[in-house]
Amino acid sequence: MRAIVAVLDKKGEHAVQKLVAMLDALKHKDADAFGIASSTNFEIKPSLAQLQNRDFKASAAVGHVFLRVLSQDKPQFIALKNAAMVFDGRIYQPPISFDFSAIAGRLETNREANVKAVIGDFEGSFAFAIAEAERLIVGRDSLGLYPLYYGENEDFLAVASECKALWKIGLENVNSFLPGHIAIIDKKDTIVKPVKTIKKSSGVSRITMEEAVEKLQRLLQQSVEERVLGLNEVAVAFSGGLDSSLIALLAKKAGVKVHLVHVSLEGMSETEQAEEAAALLGLPLYVCLYSEKDVEKVLPKVLWTVESPDPIKTSIGIPVFWTAEKTAEMGFRVLLAGQGADELFGGYMKYLNAYLHYGEEAAQRKIFKDVLKMYETNFEKDSKICCFHNVELRLPFATYQLAEFALSLPLQLKIEPANNTLRKIVLRKAAEKMGLSPQITNKPKKAVQYATGVSKALKKLAKRNKLSLKEYLQKVFQASLNYLN
Repeated sequence: MRAIVAVLDKKGEHAVQKLVAMLDALKHKDADAFGIASSTNFEIKPSLAQLQNRDFKASAAVGHVFLRVLSQDKPQFIALKNAAMVFDGRIYQPPISFDFSAIAGRLETNREANVKAVIGDFEGSFAFAIAEAERLIVGRDSLGLYPLYYGENEDFLAVASECKALWKIGLENVNSFLPGHIAIIDKKDTIVKPVKTIKKSSGVSRITMEEAVEKLQRLLQQSVEERVLGLNEVAVAFSGGLDSSLIALLAKKAGVKVHLVHVSLEGMSETEQAEEAAALLGLPLYVCLYSEKDVEKVLPKVLWTVESPDPIKTSIGIPVFWTAEKTAEMGFRVLLAGQGADELFGGYMKYLNAYLHYGEEAAQRKIFKDVLKMYETNFEKDSKICCFHNVELRLPFATYQLAEFALSLPLQLKIEPANNTLRKIVLRKAAEKMGLSPQITNKPKKAVQYATGVSKALKKLAKRNKLSLKEYLQKVFQASLNYLN
């Protein structure tokens, strides 16, 4: 688990040289292996230096930086007939010990159809790339949990799991690869095809609150069980609110030892609430408190890792960075978190405002739009941050089945059309039925950037530098691009 890259040289056979430069941008001090492959060559070495002098010719090539998270992990770098494939990520469903080489034989014939089956048949966080003689085939999981980007100029097209690899070879205009799609790329054209994508419900389902609660219980329990399968211990990013508390409870019920990790600036009331929630759950809580000076100190690393000076991504990214850092320090390799719940179940105030001012259809449209963009607003950022710390992020709310189910629900099961009411109604009722204390299920939503005090600290830092927040973050971001390079 770490990073993949792929290059197609449109005008020659110099893909490998570009590939090695990209791998250099993504190297990690703890990396276990580096690999490069084309349709005719295949090499895996313990260090990038052992690959850098390889000068074999290829129009298309793929590469891998491998970082072992779990003891059974191994590089998913597969030699096919007249092709090579790199796969990185995790499969949760079907819940088996997954060895991608087991289906490699299927990819020898009818390759395009069987590549689609990888996305269609498996639930997980993953991406892959296949290099043929003069063609790439690239794919990404259905929700975009695994980060993947692409860039192109007149000479070559490249794909990578972090933007900095594309920037390293001069591709400045970088875009996210669409979740649940495959791209077939040759020297003349790129054909992008949807395989398994989130779709707007054709009609709101006729379902009662009781039926919705029962089904939601089953889906959440299944999701958590799949994401802790084979683990003895797991960390949970913990605010003490509904989403993180429910994940912690279900992980505990699944039989793993759960450790709650709470981060915040000093003096925030949310820390006391997290302590109370942890006591109600009967789980150990690790509290890490920071200062405004800590925000300033960590900011360049966060911006370099997030790869964007966006104020919202930054203010959320800092608590995620601290949480992943603490998780790694404690020796845990998997972190569970509650991202996705607010979009799926109407947790944000903006959905209620749309409902009150413009009606149900407007609120449903806003929810659907945000669900489609979760990969850009949350998943990519948080995955890259955790990967920086050699921690694997797993998100029980972010499943294709849960997304389909949540989008089919009547809005009234999520939000009451009145001011000063709790949102995510169906999730709160399901959580209480699963055994979560009403003291937690009835707690109002507060965004992490405000609850932790990070957003306020960033504004104070910008003001001290006599800049707007956007200007301040852009300045630090530009300086951070040289970080670790």
